[in-house]
Amino acid sequence: MSAALELTDVRAGYGRIEVLRSISLVVPAGSVVALLGPNGVGKTTTLRAIAGTIPVTAGAIRLDGRRIDNRRPSTIARRGLVLVPEGRGVFPALSVEDNLRVAHRSAPAEVAGPWGAWLDDIVTTFPRLGERLSQTAGSLSGGEQQMLAVCRSLVGQPRVVMFDELSMGLAPLIVAELFERVAALRDAGRTIVLVEQHLTYALELADLCYVLAKGDVVFAGEPGELRGSSLLAGLAG
Repeated sequence: MSAALELTDVRAGYGRIEVLRSISLVVPAGSVVALLGPNGVGKTTTLRAIAGTIPVTAGAIRLDGRRIDNRRPSTIARRGLVLVPEGRGVFPALSVEDNLRVAHRSAPAEVAGPWGAWLDDIVTTFPRLGERLSQTAGSLSGGEQQMLAVCRSLVGQPRVVMFDELSMGLAPLIVAELFERVAALRDAGRTIVLVEQHLTYALELADLCYVLAKGDVVFAGEPGELRGSSLLAGLAG
């Protein structure tokens, strides 16, 4: 299986604070890869470095074999990789429909397709949002806002979607629904990278897991291998 995404000896951080010391990992095309570890070990920093929102100081990041490290986030998104960050990032004063319209207009027309057809797909996949198109995004529940953020990220038909703490602060029923949607994306052939502390869902969905500690990869393997490892007990938190 070819690599959709590959990091080689990547170093990155914030100003003089180096968070990633030498991260190397491979995300096979069409797979779900989970980045796991307790808070503060560099999971979110890894996603931000990939998405271009922080600088890479050494190493290389390749998307479908092409270097994307230190490219503009908009350039990386056009090449087919998007990040759904923690915190949702919707426009709270706009309606759900207008949030979706903004996303649709920002994508190349040949990729996004006609507005009506795309909206029909969204409300079929996320019927809860279809019932709330006229509501302001700020009036939605946290889970509904997360669904809206996911929908906005999909308008450009990205090949690789990265989710940062998709389940953070959400009720169990909403978490289950969101992960059903992630599984549907996987089944449709999307490549998924998850930073997720809800280990049950992460291990069920993932084809491959990487565990980070202090800016380095300390484990790489299949979920079954991780379940039998002493590392598992220290992942939450």
